[in-house]
Amino acid sequence: MLRIYDTRARQVEEIAAGRALRMYTCGPTVYRHAHVGNLRTYLLSDLIRRVLERRRVRVVACQNITDVGHLTDDADAGEDKVLLRARAEGRSPLELARHYEEAFRADTAALNLRPPEHMPRASETVDLMIELIAKLVEQGHAYTVPDGSVFFDVRTFPSYGEISGNRLDALKPAHRIDAVDARKRFHADWALWKPGEGELTWEAPWGRGFPGWHVECSAMSLRYLGSRFEIHTAGIDLRFPHHEDERAQSNAATGHEVVDHWVHGEHLLFDGQKMAKSTGNVVLLSDVVAAGLDPLAVRMAFLEHRYRQQMNLTWDTLKAADRTLRRWRSRVAEWAESVSAPLSQEHVDRAEAAFDDDLDTPAALRVLRELERDESVAPGAKFETFLHLDQVLGLDLSIDIGRPKVLPPGAAELLEARERARAAKDYAASDRLRDELAELGVRVSDTPEGQTWA
Repeated sequence: MLRIYDTRARQVEEIAAGRALRMYTCGPTVYRHAHVGNLRTYLLSDLIRRVLERRRVRVVACQNITDVGHLTDDADAGEDKVLLRARAEGRSPLELARHYEEAFRADTAALNLRPPEHMPRASETVDLMIELIAKLVEQGHAYTVPDGSVFFDVRTFPSYGEISGNRLDALKPAHRIDAVDARKRFHADWALWKPGEGELTWEAPWGRGFPGWHVECSAMSLRYLGSRFEIHTAGIDLRFPHHEDERAQSNAATGHEVVDHWVHGEHLLFDGQKMAKSTGNVVLLSDVVAAGLDPLAVRMAFLEHRYRQQMNLTWDTLKAADRTLRRWRSRVAEWAESVSAPLSQEHVDRAEAAFDDDLDTPAALRVLRELERDESVAPGAKFETFLHLDQVLGLDLSIDIGRPKVLPPGAAELLEARERARAAKDYAASDRLRDELAELGVRVSDTPEGQTWA
């Protein structure tokens, strides 16, 4: 069974799954396009799902859509980002949110990420948040103030900090954006409800306003997955304060530990830097496609690194992943023409053991590379094994079966140049051109009738 690193326990633990498992993933904030670093987070939950489903476990997944946009815990920090961008683009806030939500759904589909069973929008579930806030106030875990704000009283939750290690007795006011706030009983309390007027505000018992960001995931996970569920995933950047606050809200409301395992994916860098507008290195999936690469080359590149290992993505690594992807699809199409044979159980066992070992996808890919070169394994067995393991990898390795062979751009010219080099007996140039073709994913063989390619 799957063993995975639990951030709260600080160790790899076995996922105790019966016939079904429930998993929550913090979803996108849809006021901009998701970049490839954002998308890496969602591959994590997709891999967990695929590995468990290979073990015949039914996974029920929930992933929220943050389309309300109020991302700061400081109600006076300026106008909401969604409202500002919507105004600039001449749309209503929810029209803007739907546009970017559809773009997100298209990107995840292009990466073969299976859609969750539940994908609630924050704007359509504010009633659940109000209900949860009212319950926390009634239980004494939250308090109201005269301006209509509601705050969570963090000192009523003694185990705060178990996920991140940021304990209350060591947490200084400067660690939070809204550190100096006379309305609060304690500097680390956070807003569950904020007063406001205009677009994207709602009526509540405390007055018109909008929910704080953290309460959203508590309300949705409790509604769609129940008061206990097995796995909660997200990027490491949400570990604090979002997940600490979410855990406090959910556990305080229910009176028990709601989430069994907290699982976080590490940061992704691009060319050695964090993706940001200020550094000019934000890469979208559409940029990858515009560069002539298969979008699943991004998935392949991600699989070359473990989910909790910081990864430095570059255009060179994406191009290398694209070449491997095209080569494997070509080989699978070749092997499909061979006599059928049982899959190579030894390779399957090793790859699946790697999947179960804290999602060690790099080790699983090494098994496939060994199998590709192993001449003792029949082509038909390689075909069956690659497709069997692709149910977890999700690389569409069968996509070229039955398709006419099409050379990648530039390959035809290289093949012609190699034919001329062979005719001139310039074998050094011939070997160099063969290597260049291999870089493009084209394998060349020399026969008495001339060169052939696949």
